[in-house]
Amino acid sequence: MAEITAAAVKELRERTGAGMMDCKKALTECQGDMDKAIDYLREKGLAAAAKKEGRIAAEGLVEAYIHGGGRIGVLVEVNCETDFVSRGEEFKQFVKDIAMQIAAAKPQYINKEDVPAEVLEHEKQILRAQALNEGKPEKIVEKMVEGRIEKFYKEVCLLEQPFIKDPDITIKDLLLQKIAKMGEKIVIRRFARYEMGEGIEKRQDNFVEEVMKEMNR
Repeated sequence: MAEITAAAVKELRERTGAGMMDCKKALTECQGDMDKAIDYLREKGLAAAAKKEGRIAAEGLVEAYIHGGGRIGVLVEVNCETDFVSRGEEFKQFVKDIAMQIAAAKPQYINKEDVPAEVLEHEKQILRAQALNEGKPEKIVEKMVEGRIEKFYKEVCLLEQPFIKDPDITIKDLLLQKIAKMGEKIVIRRFARYEMGEGIEKRQDNFVEEVMKEMNR
């Protein structure tokens, strides 16, 4: 069996817009053959997501999610192309999952591009100082910083976070799956998260576990 490298998965994902796990599966099924994997994804309808980028998504839903008896509140707007899709149970469940993700994982931005330049530079300065304080040679510090910035993105950017119901995929992967399945452009447009007493020192709870328990009721 051909070895499926991370670089091959990344290339296929960039060429098709399909999710990471779907790309890995396609390459595995096609013995690592890139062209065959592209055809495989097209046949499954998973390569169509990227082609929908230029469409207008003006329908959708605003979901409100309250957790822990009013301790955490989330409002999220998710857009699609038609009212028909927005009324569907699968779209509604997707929007609810996104609201719960925001409650549990506490993202600050939707994607990497939303992170302000000054915030990113400040984080890089801290990471550089950490690397130097660890005694790392200056010539490799920048590479270390770039690697750690990716971890930072996974913490603060919604689309980069592991999905709380299936940590093997990211929210971006989940979004691409829904686009392919529903056949429309879907956009997580904006969100707001409120936490009771935020900024006040208090006991830290495991919000992910709490949200998962509520989802499984």
